[in-house]
Amino acid sequence: MHIVLVGLNHRSAPVELRERFAFARTELPQALTRLRDEVGLAEAAILSTCNRVEIYARVPELNGTLDRLHRFLSERGQVELLGLKERLYSLTEPDSVRHLFAVASGLDSMVLGEAEIVGQVKMAYEWAKDSGATGKVLNVLFQRALNTAKAVRTHTSISRGCTSIGSVAVELGGKIFGNLSGASVLLIGAGKIGALTLQRLQERGVREVRVMNRTVSRAEKLVQRHEGTAIALDALASELLQADIVISSTSAPRYLLSRLDVARAMHGRRQRPLCMIDLGVPRNIEPSVSSLDNVYLFNIDDLNGLVDHYHKEREHALVASQAIVDEKVDRFLSWWEEEALRNAECGMRI
Repeated sequence: MHIVLVGLNHRSAPVELRERFAFARTELPQALTRLRDEVGLAEAAILSTCNRVEIYARVPELNGTLDRLHRFLSERGQVELLGLKERLYSLTEPDSVRHLFAVASGLDSMVLGEAEIVGQVKMAYEWAKDSGATGKVLNVLFQRALNTAKAVRTHTSISRGCTSIGSVAVELGGKIFGNLSGASVLLIGAGKIGALTLQRLQERGVREVRVMNRTVSRAEKLVQRHEGTAIALDALASELLQADIVISSTSAPRYLLSRLDVARAMHGRRQRPLCMIDLGVPRNIEPSVSSLDNVYLFNIDDLNGLVDHYHKEREHALVASQAIVDEKVDRFLSWWEEEALRNAECGMRI
C-alpha cells in the first residue's frame, strides 16, 4: 500500500493557473466520490487553499494511480495534460508524509510559519472524513500532521511576528501609504484570512475599517471582536468611492469586481488613488483593473518580495522546526510499517 500526493502550489504555478483548480467547500463531496470511484483511491482528502491544491490518497498499489490523478486534475482545470504535468509534483511515502507535515506546520507556505494553514489542513481533513473518504491510514496521517504543527508552534519561534498573508498585505499597504492610521480600508471577506487581516490593521493603528461579507451576520461577528463596521456585499459599489485600500479574500467563484465596476468608482472618486490587494484564489478582482489610471492592483503572488524579508527573520527557527517534523515523520512511518506488517500477517490488504 502507498500514501500518494499530487498537487501544485505557489512555487510550481502562478495564481492564474492555480485558481483553475481551486475547490469550493460545496464541490468537495462529489470530487472525493469521483476520486474513489473513478481514480480508484481507497482513501482521499483534498487540500485547497489560496496557495495550493493537493490530493492526498491511500492506495493498495500504485499501478497508474499518479497518471490517473494527473488526468483528473487536467479535466478539473481544463488544462492540457502535457503542460500541466510540468507544474505538478507527485510524491509517495516517505516524501508525501513529510510534505503534509511540513505544510501543516507552515514550513511550505508563502509566508513561513503562516497562521492560517493549520486550520485549513484541519478543515480539509474534517471535510474528507465527513464525506466518508478517509479511513484508518489518512485519519492517523492527518491527526499526526496536526499534532506536528502544534509541536512546531509550541517549541519554536516560527510563528512569531508577521505570519499571515493578510498581515503581509497590510504591510504592503503601509509601504504605499506610509502611516495607515488615517487610511480608510475596505475588507472584503470575513473568513480566517479576513479576521487576521483585520487584527493586523488595528495593530497598525487603522481606525476606519469596513468589513464586507456575503453573509452580513458573519461580518458582524468579526467586528464584535475587533473594531470596525459590518457592511452588506451589495453596498460594494458605494464603498469603493470611500476606501483608500481594498483587501479582498473571499472564496467567490467569479470576480466580485470587474474593470467596469472599478472604472465607474474611479470616475466618482475623481481619480483619487486606490490600492487594491486581491488575496482570493480564484481571484476576486478582474486583472485588467490594473490598467486603470491611479489604481494599484496586487494579487497574492505579487507579495513575494515582502515575504522574502520575513523569511529571513525566521531562518533561525526553521532548522528547529524541520527537526521536529523529521522526528514526527519517523514516528508515523514506524506506525505505518507496523500496520502493514500486522495486516500482512492477517492476510489482509488495507
